[in-house]
Amino acid sequence: MKPLGPKVVALGGGHGLYASLSALRRVTDRLTAIVTVADDGGSSGRLRRELGVLPPGDLRMALAALCGDDEWGQTWRDVVQHRFRNEGDLQGHAVGNLLIVALWELLGGDDASPGSTVAGLDWVGRLLGAHGRVLPMAAVPMDIVAEVRGADPARPDEVTQVKGQVACARTPGSVLGVSLVPADPPACPETLAAVEDADWIVFGPGSWFTSVLPHLKVPALARALTTSRARRVVALNLAQQPGETDDFSPQTHLEVLQAHAPDLRVDVVLADRAVVDDPDALDKAVKDLGGRLVLADVAADDGSPRHEPARLAQAFVQIFTE
Repeated sequence: MKPLGPKVVALGGGHGLYASLSALRRVTDRLTAIVTVADDGGSSGRLRRELGVLPPGDLRMALAALCGDDEWGQTWRDVVQHRFRNEGDLQGHAVGNLLIVALWELLGGDDASPGSTVAGLDWVGRLLGAHGRVLPMAAVPMDIVAEVRGADPARPDEVTQVKGQVACARTPGSVLGVSLVPADPPACPETLAAVEDADWIVFGPGSWFTSVLPHLKVPALARALTTSRARRVVALNLAQQPGETDDFSPQTHLEVLQAHAPDLRVDVVLADRAVVDDPDALDKAVKDLGGRLVLADVAADDGSPRHEPARLAQAFVQIFTE
């Protein structure tokens, strides 16, 4: 059967990437998720510290988002997302995290190579009937380091460093920028190949400093993203994120993106029309990046800052076909 839809690469992590993948799997059957691997909290953080593996949580969520709407997909999505609620050592662990790490151990033995990491994710994707592929942002776990102004409320003008994804997301100060440790992590060959072969690359929605921008701080991946022949879409968030983007306007998100990746060309910026207070200012910021602004109704009806998959899918279809 002839493949349907463009070759799309979506970048991010956590709930933001889950939202974009839930929409994009309705649009194309040639979909690859490239997922941040800097999580240091919860089940992922525990497995990372105890076993030295990539934190599997955001990878698991991406795989769950790619599950179909049939009985098989819904059942396996619920299984991999299930967390143990006992009072023992398994408390808080997600079943999917354990499944992914088990496959990495079986396939990699004493050598957790990038090849075995990707193969393990592919096996889980086959089990789930995933409508797409999930790849890690880099081949090794990493830490996010944020430059934060006012992390100490007693010194509101002082700029300090905050290390770790959880700490960066929860900092009381204003995040100015992020970097990675290690600064030049190895990228998976499959990840770079997917970017090079893509028709469209989608950034966001998601936690701006801890899920979206880190991809642009992996040197080999950043080069691939800026030199790829693909067109680039930035999907903006529906709300500010406490601790990361307090008081950010939609255009501020784009200004920060440009500061972290000055050579990145953006073709389209997608925003929900209801959350854009100043369309002219946003349109100017988009044009400064070389792109065009698309306003659409993509939010859920319940008033929560959550994208509705069918509406977001419709917006992507409009963008990909124009």
